[in-house]
Amino acid sequence: MATVHLRIGDLVWGKLGRYPPWPGKIVSPPKDLKKPRGKKCFFVKFFGTEDHAWIKVEQLKPYHPHKEEMIKINKGKRFQQAVDAVEEYLKKAKGKDQTHSDDKSKSDKGRKAAKPMKIIEEDDEDAFKGGSSDKPVKDDPHFHHFLLSQSEKPASSMEPITKRLKIIEEDTGSTSIQAADSTAINGSITPTDKRIGFLGLGLMGSGVVSNLLKMGHVVTVWNRTAEKCDLFVQEGARLGRTPAEVVSMCDITFSCVSDPKAARDLVLGPSGVLQGIRPGKCYIEMSTVDPETITELAQVITSRGGRFLEAPVSGSQQLSNDGMLVIVAAGDRSVYEDCSSCFQAMGKTSFFIAGEAGNAARMMLILNMVQGSFMATIAEGLTLAQATGQSQQTFLDILCHGQMASTFVDQKCQNILQGNFKPDYYLKHIQKDLRLAISMGDSVNHPTPMAAAANEVYKRAKALDQSDNDMSAVYRAYIH
Repeated sequence: MATVHLRIGDLVWGKLGRYPPWPGKIVSPPKDLKKPRGKKCFFVKFFGTEDHAWIKVEQLKPYHPHKEEMIKINKGKRFQQAVDAVEEYLKKAKGKDQTHSDDKSKSDKGRKAAKPMKIIEEDDEDAFKGGSSDKPVKDDPHFHHFLLSQSEKPASSMEPITKRLKIIEEDTGSTSIQAADSTAINGSITPTDKRIGFLGLGLMGSGVVSNLLKMGHVVTVWNRTAEKCDLFVQEGARLGRTPAEVVSMCDITFSCVSDPKAARDLVLGPSGVLQGIRPGKCYIEMSTVDPETITELAQVITSRGGRFLEAPVSGSQQLSNDGMLVIVAAGDRSVYEDCSSCFQAMGKTSFFIAGEAGNAARMMLILNMVQGSFMATIAEGLTLAQATGQSQQTFLDILCHGQMASTFVDQKCQNILQGNFKPDYYLKHIQKDLRLAISMGDSVNHPTPMAAAANEVYKRAKALDQSDNDMSAVYRAYIH
């Protein structure tokens, strides 16, 4: 097979772990991100996602020669959006090339015509050796998304990614495994050799465990309803009889349960986690709970010589099944690093927030407060459209072509219009998160009137027996 020569600025198809080939571009890596030893690889930034990673050269193909082949084998919506982003990028780059050439020909008559500008203006490959002068083109939609999602401060879209990464760490005290530690070195996940325990096989936990097993981790499971363990035992998991037994058998144990009471009972109750904790054992609380619960659990775990990390997740059942959760962690940084392969298996990215345990809980409650309030507002808009004689489908179509367009809006609204309220994130859980966020605001004397109003609507939906339906069932609070 002929050797393909690649360089910084080339558009490529990159194979990242278990995912299908995805369109991306080769860019200079952040200067503090070392190139992996061994086989030759390039740092690739993928279109339509927030992913960027070192990819082995044999996992890369040039974009244009293989475009039709890749489109035939992948028909997913997100994939098509990524391809559309590449084409839009090329269209804009072509326009800039033409303008650049016209200007150059006018000013340099009689001289040899300038070569067209590269698709991505980068310095040479020496940037891989440590000094990066990465300057992504300002019209790159992925780069804009990166900037807007990582900092509240306005920034020039020509600023290097390396500078933005430093701002993340200096301004917020947070770092990301993907941004700082490169979650997918060489395009694959090497599972930790540590024994993993998992407590709680609900909507989120089930997907997490499935992905841990798929990526080769050794997992022992426990669930309050034991029958839920059967499927995972068939897939290769081991079965623990009690939380204490799981913790005693494993090096790292995760917990993902419904609320603060369940989290406390799991640790402090009969045959609970605390009875199995020994010096050096790691316990990771993934449940979305209040900071006070996290502080209490951290204290009792560490008092027995255990190591504690909180790592609540942002996402849904579908995202959990797809291994696309966002993990927000705080606590013992060394535990976070020990869990690197686990977080890679279950999520698309993970963030470590500096400071005390409880900071991740605070961040997650704020995120869920915003999501829950937004969902209630969308439901309100749909019902107002109906009440005023407007087409709900037209409302959705317009919404999905505007600035608020997102997969979340599209899926939730389509499910509402179809009367499908199968739980992807329980309504009772988002109401719990709103309640905890409001309480957190009260504790620092910060007003949360929007969240409070949304909370009342969710309480109304619960009174209408919608607790175990999806959060989008808040819609029914407006039509009864």
